[in-house]
Amino acid sequence: MLYVEQSLGPDEELVHVGQFHWFYTVTAFASILWGVVGSLIILQLVIVGYMFMERFPQDISFYHAIQYMHPGFKILAFVVFILGVMSFAKKMIVKATTEIAITNNRLVYKRGLIARNVGEISIDRIEGVNVLQSIFGRIFNYGRLSIRGMGIGEVILPPIESPIVFRQAIEKARSI
Repeated sequence: MLYVEQSLGPDEELVHVGQFHWFYTVTAFASILWGVVGSLIILQLVIVGYMFMERFPQDISFYHAIQYMHPGFKILAFVVFILGVMSFAKKMIVKATTEIAITNNRLVYKRGLIARNVGEISIDRIEGVNVLQSIFGRIFNYGRLSIRGMGIGEVILPPIESPIVFRQAIEKARSI
């Protein structure tokens, strides 16, 4: 059950729930890819350097070269790979623990699993909503929303799918 559903008031109903776009998941998986590519580049550069210094024969295989490599270079390549995996894990945890919803009374933005960070803006206190979309955002229909509230400042939501529909849901909730 969503946090928003648990925190609904007696006369409050859910108008719209924002979802992360699939492109966010693609960028998370790209973090792993960049970790693998980065570690392979490090290993290959070290092998080429060793061959240039004539520590390895010219016809040695990649696997055998890694076996005879200094452990510091192996650790460096492993750290780069782990950083990619950790970036992936961070993005997926953010995706799994973030809720963005509009009710007929408020906009709710909840982040976190163990330590919750909940931001709520009353619908009647929202001054304006700006849609922030890049070129890829326009093509693939995702973007961020910048929501200005009276006395609150500005809340920038993470990339969500169909930001125009979300903005229209805010306007619908304001008119109810």
